[in-house]
Amino acid sequence: MKAFEGVFIASTNLLDGFDQAVLRRFDLTLKFDYLCAGQAWMLLCRQARALGLPQPLSVTLARLVRIHALTPGDYAAVVRRHRFYAGHSAEAFITAFEEECALKEDRAQRMGFV
Repeated sequence: MKAFEGVFIASTNLLDGFDQAVLRRFDLTLKFDYLCAGQAWMLLCRQARALGLPQPLSVTLARLVRIHALTPGDYAAVVRRHRFYAGHSAEAFITAFEEECALKEDRAQRMGFV
């Protein structure tokens, strides 16, 4: 990295595993955090519109905000899955998000990250 003259871009889910000497070699470090409730709701409404589903009910928001560690990648995975198993409501997407995040937490526990 030190001798490389081009633009070097790296990505990791394990930033805490790097020591400070390595981190100092990067000119810029960005952290992409989990979605906040407003962002998650906006993406859900946008996805419902794009798929021609009824707009989510406000009670769905309460269920959505209970899902921690939700990312845009989770939305992408659920939308890809929708092509094979179509959910017919925003609530079906919430269930899929819950399942996706549960899988993610299970993987993290098995790998010793949590």
